[in-house]
Amino acid sequence: MSHHLLDGKRGLIFGALNDKSIAWKVAERAHEEGAKFVLTNAPFALRLGEMDQLAAKTGSEIIAADATSVEDLTVALERSQEILGGKLDFILHSIGMSPNVRKKHSYDNLDYRYFQQTLDISALSLHKLLQVAKKMDAINEYGSVVALSYIAAQRTFYGYNDMAEAKSLLESIVRSFGYIYGRSKKVRVNSVSQSPTFTTAGGGVRGFDGLFDYSNRMSPLGNASAEECADYCLTLFSDLTRKVTMQNLFHDGGFSSMGMSERVMGFYNKCLDNILPEEW
Repeated sequence: MSHHLLDGKRGLIFGALNDKSIAWKVAERAHEEGAKFVLTNAPFALRLGEMDQLAAKTGSEIIAADATSVEDLTVALERSQEILGGKLDFILHSIGMSPNVRKKHSYDNLDYRYFQQTLDISALSLHKLLQVAKKMDAINEYGSVVALSYIAAQRTFYGYNDMAEAKSLLESIVRSFGYIYGRSKKVRVNSVSQSPTFTTAGGGVRGFDGLFDYSNRMSPLGNASAEECADYCLTLFSDLTRKVTMQNLFHDGGFSSMGMSERVMGFYNKCLDNILPEEW
């Protein structure tokens, strides 16, 4: 059911790959809520993904852009404004990739060339995007930029690897650039720290199934789905949150405030019952 939250708003959505992507769900919901937007992803991702289907469903155009390239970002922002007929009201940064994770390098055996790529793709791309948008004055007053993050930016999660550093840097950029952009142009910048979600990228994290189950048992409301994350992002794009900026907003069913839940403790105790004392 539409609430017309985004009627008349124009946007740019980075990172939709297939129907498992949070960005894909955001695009579907933004369309339902009345927004017009352009879709963009890296050229190789466009070849691998299914964005043509999403574009047809939402009446959107697709622009190929490498988010690590200032030149590509400039073209994407220029073309988006031409296509949509004016400045943007919202941007979704749903970009993250670690070559070290893909190649199964452990955290204490990183390839530093890959590490630099992780930071560039997953975090510095946000800074580049914001810097180009500000110089171009591409976003309307009280427009909203939302970047997707994860709690591993602040706590250690086995297997998340160098993506933890990337998300930590991403959240710092949200605060630092959020201040500058808010002061000068009244543009809001926030990150959403989402529950573990079965996206193409999330599924590549070592031990993801166990991480998903643990988080679901720990969270009083359970894990937030991709569809629910899309709904939350839409509120941040809307005029209902005009004074929310520089925040890392947890959307994780309460996981970020938990220490130990009854469900997890019960599961842990059952496991101990099957372990001999000398094995502890």
